[in-house]
Amino acid sequence: MTQRFGIIGSGMIAPVHLEAIGALSDAQLTGIMDNGSGRGKKLAPDLDTTGSDNLDVFLARDDIDVIAVATPSGLHYEAVIKAAAAGKHCIVEKPIDIQLQRIDQMIEAHRRAGTLLGGIFNTRYSEAAQLLKQAAQAGRFGRLTFASAVGPWWRDQSYYDSSAWKGTWALDGGGALMNQGIHSIDLLQWLVDSPVTSVSGRIATLAHDNVEVEDTGAASLSFDNGALGTIACTTSMWPGHFRTITLAGSHGTAVLGDNNLLIWQFRDETARDIETRQHFLALPGPGIGAANPSAGLDSEGHRAAFAQFLAAVDSGAPAPVDGVEARKAVSIILAIYESARLGGAPIVPQ
Repeated sequence: MTQRFGIIGSGMIAPVHLEAIGALSDAQLTGIMDNGSGRGKKLAPDLDTTGSDNLDVFLARDDIDVIAVATPSGLHYEAVIKAAAAGKHCIVEKPIDIQLQRIDQMIEAHRRAGTLLGGIFNTRYSEAAQLLKQAAQAGRFGRLTFASAVGPWWRDQSYYDSSAWKGTWALDGGGALMNQGIHSIDLLQWLVDSPVTSVSGRIATLAHDNVEVEDTGAASLSFDNGALGTIACTTSMWPGHFRTITLAGSHGTAVLGDNNLLIWQFRDETARDIETRQHFLALPGPGIGAANPSAGLDSEGHRAAFAQFLAAVDSGAPAPVDGVEARKAVSIILAIYESARLGGAPIVPQ
């Protein structure tokens, strides 16, 4: 069954949504809500513009089944709550929201409405990330002992100066951790697949002026399975390079570098491991999004995320990245912020 999409938001990520939806045989884009800026019409001139300047009118359209939310992070809540009231399924850009209480209300609103709520974490869908997940699920690392997420990125001062919402607590919800680092943090928690029981963190703004939020964040973590971990995400490290995700244990170590593998070594070596290294072991380039938010970004991960969400809509099953799953990375990040506020004291994510 073809599901008709309406995109709320017309900024940098909207063209990626448009391309991803267009690549799906069971999806059709029917509208873009742009708050009357006219950008939606420029992106898709042939679409019906009804409600493009009014959220309530847009959500009342009967030719939209699924809402894709691509507004600034701090504005997700209203669109998601109203989408549930209008009986629309809803898939939301990262972070799903910047406050846990609001996320919980969003989850409950869609549960009551009988509609699906999902989050977008497009970096989960690279072949290399999927291989790492399969190895973890198969127990190939043995006793997991250590895991880390490092996003050593850079943003020029102009990045923050160009927008009224970037770098603000109210609309960005945070900086290098909440905006840029959340994909790395999501990958970490998804791959370890064990709750984070404690974080101790520090944040600072070191390389930018007139920015409310952090451009440098670091934390140590404890996982419920006993493993220890670290997170380090920045927009302060010129020139910026590829993110790395490390999983290591008593029987193996693997390191993901963007969409490639930097290390793939297991005690119980197989022929497939040799093939994996031949195919995926490579030094990444400058890094997807490392120095520019759109550098190297394509729509394939979004296409996969939308396809998985639509499969859940058709089957009636929960979305794999539902509201509860999308909440986890936000919970870890907010715990780091609270720990930093308390001078690095250990905090249990909520």
